[in-house]
Amino acid sequence: MFSHITVGTQDLERAGHFYDAILAPLGLKRRAVVPDGGPPSLCWVTGTAPLPRFYVYIPRDGAPSSIGNGSMVAFLASSKDAVALAYAAGLAKGGTDEGEPGLRPHYGDGYYGAYLRDPDGNKVHIVYRADLLA
Repeated sequence: MFSHITVGTQDLERAGHFYDAILAPLGLKRRAVVPDGGPPSLCWVTGTAPLPRFYVYIPRDGAPSSIGNGSMVAFLASSKDAVALAYAAGLAKGGTDEGEPGLRPHYGDGYYGAYLRDPDGNKVHIVYRADLLA
């Protein structure tokens, strides 16, 4: 299990709108971040569980945020409909298409996903795993 995942942004407000839109259909909610002297950030969690967390930060070193070649964050959806809703919401909030919702049988039976990039260029995958969730 992971503790948290972080991606960078140059615009927290824009990133907040994008991730609020794609994470709501997946059951994640934004939670308040207690300032710790670190960089400005946003955080999402599931329900009342303290972990895992997904963060979007302004880079601590003050340099522009950048995307990682080969890096991707994948969020688990509870249904194919949730994948489609999250994907459409992401496009509406400034994301770009990297692969429409659909079956991806080469990843497993019942694997259904969509790919997009957030407004900063970070690659995001929304996936429903019927093979593991059935």
